[in-house]
Amino acid sequence: MKALYFDCFSGVSGDMILGALIDAGASFENISGQLKHLGIQDYELKVLKDRSYGITGSKFQVIFDEHYLPLRNLSDISRLIEESSLPADIKDNAAAVFLKLAGAEALVHGVPLENVHFHELGAIDTIIDIVGTLLALDELGIEKIYCSPLPISHGYVRCSHGIFPVPAPATAEILKGFPIRFIDIEGELVTPTGAAIVTVLSDFSRIMPGMKLIHTGYGLGQNDYGIPNALRVFIGEYDDPENTTDSEPVNPKQEITVLQTNIDDLNPEILAFAADKLLNYGAIDVSITPLVMKKGRSGCLLTVLCFFETRKKLIDIIFKETTSLGIRVHQERRVVLPRQEICVETEYGPVRVKISATTNREKQISPEYEDCRKIASEKDIPLRVVYDASLQAARSLLKESI
Repeated sequence: MKALYFDCFSGVSGDMILGALIDAGASFENISGQLKHLGIQDYELKVLKDRSYGITGSKFQVIFDEHYLPLRNLSDISRLIEESSLPADIKDNAAAVFLKLAGAEALVHGVPLENVHFHELGAIDTIIDIVGTLLALDELGIEKIYCSPLPISHGYVRCSHGIFPVPAPATAEILKGFPIRFIDIEGELVTPTGAAIVTVLSDFSRIMPGMKLIHTGYGLGQNDYGIPNALRVFIGEYDDPENTTDSEPVNPKQEITVLQTNIDDLNPEILAFAADKLLNYGAIDVSITPLVMKKGRSGCLLTVLCFFETRKKLIDIIFKETTSLGIRVHQERRVVLPRQEICVETEYGPVRVKISATTNREKQISPEYEDCRKIASEKDIPLRVVYDASLQAARSLLKESI
């Protein structure tokens, strides 16, 4: 397995990531050519060899006229990516990174996700940095990505919305739940774009995983902080512990979208109907958790897990079927065991059974509840009897197949 480690010893930004990947062997010409599939005009790309306090690396630059930038929102960028001829996995990952950025901006500025309009998200260099990074990772054949804790500095940074403390509010929101460390430097070391890229794509580790090192690369930043302003990447052959035992491997981590909203003024029967509808329209899972909300009111937390592609429809359903006035949207990763569904014959009738493999080769068997319930109701026998018969039939079938 080919792995990459982001060593963010002096911060991370979109241009530093792309510069480091090019320095480590990704083709600038290939990336530039594929970026044309986005259909964006009036920009120029450059990559320069430069030095920063004794470290030689690659400095990636996007040159454009800032006075003629279109003001794009998340829908505009999603459409731009979706209508391009880029590979599907690059489209999906780009959409996830932009969703992370837009979600942070929406929360910080107190506006709905789809109403986020701001220059940073729609700027040409942000789009180039994100999509270019994904193209470079794909060219390098990277299968696993790790990242060091991110250095948090102090001071102020000028954004399109004004002057803000470092880290910028959107950056701070993106970094929630991820390891950070303080460094006594004045200036912005971690940008929202850099933070969004590494938090969406990486697992974080304070120590670089052991690997057979193949390439290193340095991406240089644009500022002078009195130390080398560079991002270092290590690329090597890495044996994933999940795949080096005698067990069957778990599936790769999957990116999922989490929708959450607090509700305290809705009839529980209507909420139950909404949950069923969400499942029918593609939600992976829906849960309702009791809460005690402000002023001691009873309420609940509605949580919906879904894939990125179905999020818009499910958000619409939540707004239409409930009294929610706002929905939190964020990306999570999950590890899923390999599974299959079979149909077993019992003395009471056929039952579908899910079988999953754990990391020590043991099989987990789960009879389909609806099948068991239907048989138990029709034949007027205890549900547990049908359930046990299904388990026994599945175990016998698995034993015969070994």
